[in-house]
Amino acid sequence: MDYLQKARRVLEIEISELQRLADRLDERFEQAVRLMLNAVQAGRKIIVIGVGKSGQIGEKIAATLTSTGSPAFVLSPVNALHGDLGIVADGDVVIAASYSGETAELLNILPALKRFDVRMICMTGDPGSTLARQSEIILDCSVQKEACPLNLAPTSSTTVMLALGDALAMVLLEVRGFGENDFLKFHPGGRLGRHLLQRVHDIMRGEARMPIVSPQTQVLAVLHSMNKHRAGVAVVIDPSGKLAGIFTHGDFVRAFERSPEMVSDPVERHMVRHPITIQAHRLAVEVLNLLDQHRIDDLIVINEKNEPVGIVDSQDLTKLKLL
Repeated sequence: MDYLQKARRVLEIEISELQRLADRLDERFEQAVRLMLNAVQAGRKIIVIGVGKSGQIGEKIAATLTSTGSPAFVLSPVNALHGDLGIVADGDVVIAASYSGETAELLNILPALKRFDVRMICMTGDPGSTLARQSEIILDCSVQKEACPLNLAPTSSTTVMLALGDALAMVLLEVRGFGENDFLKFHPGGRLGRHLLQRVHDIMRGEARMPIVSPQTQVLAVLHSMNKHRAGVAVVIDPSGKLAGIFTHGDFVRAFERSPEMVSDPVERHMVRHPITIQAHRLAVEVLNLLDQHRIDDLIVINEKNEPVGIVDSQDLTKLKLL
């Protein structure tokens, strides 16, 4: 049995269904975003309901909406008839998720929901279903084929529903102008919070731990300084104290392979001029982006005068749980 081939088949089917979803998006999606936008701007909320796998997808959609500043709540259709309808208020938007559109538990609460002045959006695989007929906006989640080899287990259909929910949340985020500082308010903890809360000066190695040399310093002496400071990079400064370049262990290895005598050369012959830098007040997450974009291991921190004030070693990011 070829496990990889079977796994790729699952992914290919789901990718194909996601492409079909993208191709059929139309003005109904735009209408749904506008409904949600109007509700959030009016201080109302989004209620997500579903049962079974659709209910679990609904929980993720509600969590994504809430974490990006659009208040959303999950309403259990079973508990709704026993008091939980108390979270619903006039002006709310309801997103009802059911692939068949005929889920009994969900349909049972529609009459109760209709007593409120709410707007109804449904996510279903059957635009002609009972749920669709009871909804103001129908978002088509139909699939031609589940990724299940028996074509029974919800796989492609739940992937499509989840992706459509992400699309709603992300478009709503952009339309509302929800930015990085807004995001920070809702994600103060964990790795994500560390990314957004910390500044470069919080994670950098200061001058006491930074090998600083002049352009005329011999390479061998530079290596001694790097070993002393346990750093993979030396910072080269000019007589005015401004950054002139850097010299890394990688620079040494490449130059030494060409000419072992280079250890007695002044470091300026082998240093990297105009290295990638960042200022101390920038966000720590920007360090990760620069390291990845330029495929480097160390980043020089400078002030507004282009004077080096620290270094960020990628090995430190793991200890700080930023990687």
